[in-house]
Amino acid sequence: MSVRQAHKGAAPRKLDGVRKHALETGRNRLLVTAVVLSMTFAAVVVRLVDLMVTNGGFEPLTAQANPDNGQPTGRANILDRNGLILATSLPTVSLYADPQAILDADDAAEKISTVLPGLNRAETLVKLGSQSRFVWLARNLTPRQHYQINRLGIPGVAFLRGERRVYPHGHLAAHVLGLTDVDGRGVAGIERYFDHTLRAGGEALRLSLDLRVQAILHEELTAAVNEFKAIGATGVVLDVNNGEVVAMVSLPDFDPNAPGQIRGDAGFNRATKGVYEMGSTFKLFTAAMALDSGAVNLDGGYDASKPIRVARFTISDYHAKNRWLSVPEIILHSSNIGAAKMAMDVGTLGQREYLDRFGLLKPASVELPEIGSPLTPPRWREINTMTISYGHGIAVSPLQLVDGIAALVNGGLRRTPSLLFQGRRHVDGERVVSKRTSEQMRGLMRLVVTGGTGRKAEAPGYLIGGKTGTADKLTNGGYVSGAKISSFVGAFPINDPRYVVLALVDEPKGNKRTFNYATGGWVAAPVVGQVVERMAPMVGIAPNPDADFATPPLGTRKTLASSGASAPPKSQTDAPTGRKRLVARAEVPLPVSSDWQSAPGMQTEAEEGLILRTRAALAGVVSANEDQVRMLRAVRTVLERDLVAR
Repeated sequence: MSVRQAHKGAAPRKLDGVRKHALETGRNRLLVTAVVLSMTFAAVVVRLVDLMVTNGGFEPLTAQANPDNGQPTGRANILDRNGLILATSLPTVSLYADPQAILDADDAAEKISTVLPGLNRAETLVKLGSQSRFVWLARNLTPRQHYQINRLGIPGVAFLRGERRVYPHGHLAAHVLGLTDVDGRGVAGIERYFDHTLRAGGEALRLSLDLRVQAILHEELTAAVNEFKAIGATGVVLDVNNGEVVAMVSLPDFDPNAPGQIRGDAGFNRATKGVYEMGSTFKLFTAAMALDSGAVNLDGGYDASKPIRVARFTISDYHAKNRWLSVPEIILHSSNIGAAKMAMDVGTLGQREYLDRFGLLKPASVELPEIGSPLTPPRWREINTMTISYGHGIAVSPLQLVDGIAALVNGGLRRTPSLLFQGRRHVDGERVVSKRTSEQMRGLMRLVVTGGTGRKAEAPGYLIGGKTGTADKLTNGGYVSGAKISSFVGAFPINDPRYVVLALVDEPKGNKRTFNYATGGWVAAPVVGQVVERMAPMVGIAPNPDADFATPPLGTRKTLASSGASAPPKSQTDAPTGRKRLVARAEVPLPVSSDWQSAPGMQTEAEEGLILRTRAALAGVVSANEDQVRMLRAVRTVLERDLVAR
């Protein structure tokens, strides 16, 4: 082979080597590129996974909705006895910010203020410019506000999911339900008392309230407050057979949906937290303890011809009859003098024992945190026994009063009041008076409505019995001049009681319609009558125009001698305690024992006049030194007994 031929053979082989090298280099470069692209793609995938899964699918510096961290969830509903929703929770979001992530605080504050005009822009700007990592901007946004702020896309602004407590009926049961704070924790009423149970979720809490009756009571009390320009009012409807509170209203009230608007004493529950001197409604307790203890019989009576003077105190009657009064007449005419003498016959210890049985000497027991403590004398003296007999010198809550009256009319059993639905569950009670005493008290209460100060509580077709009360208002240890607490407490149907209804009006002012009277009979009694007439059909009590209930007789004005009366007993001891009865000062006439007469109110006008003239003559003749006072008392007692016996 020649040289030329050899050279020609080597050229193709060299060219093949260059091509092969170029191919290898290209392959390596493609491999490197593929690896780089694969790593880049993997990084993108990892980042996408991080964004979509770990961070919930939102950019970390833009508005987002985070899951709830410790916020209340699933707070249970509150229902009335018929299943109507009184309180429920709705999902909501709240707005917060991380100031460290805010790019432009001024711009962010401006944009947020356009959506939430209620925010203070200056305060928002300060929050966004702080060194904190978390600041609240707004709580409980509406869905529209949530959407609009989210559209702004402000870095560092985010949302927190939670709940908002909603009260569909607003003011209607505000003091019973109470309210929650912005974090969903109960701060008043049922919401606070059962906070732990409600926060745990589960079944709804069913109350004893009947929203229909609640609305009626609220309307009637509001009308009374407006008509008499009162500063407030309260009312309670109680089931006497199981202690269920069917309605409870306190005015002024508030809207728990707008807690920031609560002003003055609107948040004060007058029904359970307020304590008041109840006035003449307490005479029912006095009569009950006197009858139940045997201190007097229903056909007994007391001399109410003159005021009682004890030291610097004078006890007189607003509707003075200036004569002997039977026990029914003492209640009918609301005699302070007669009530004081009944209480003296019961005795101080006996009075305290009975009042304690009625639940009037200790705070009410009900499922609310707002409970007032009764005000009682630090030293229970003779004068206290007298004044407490007609509701002065002791202050109790309206719920306590209703609780005690329920025991008077339901056969004598006291059952603890409750705001929880009892259904048909039997509720045991503690006996406070006998069935006979309870029946007698129902007759006396009916007498007040048919012919006494409670006539304006009468409701056609329904038998109502009750008692009016008018008391001077006690504030900061003293009485407010011209300010009164006017009330009426009634039970119906009085022949077979199911409910006790109380209406109490704070500082009413008389008007032309009431001839400027602002007493319980003019102000509160009509409220109870209207409530009964409206609620009775709703709770299944049909009107019965033919219904009747016997009331105790007031007397026939026959002479006591013709009634076969016997001499008074020598014993003057308290039936419940066995201790000697406390006798009033020289100015206090002795009561006539129940054994002196066989029927009430049987003293003739001639006898009454003769006794009064004799007393006046003796008082004018004898001077007031201590020895002569004792002689006067002895002579006066002998003469009175002799005259009455004849």
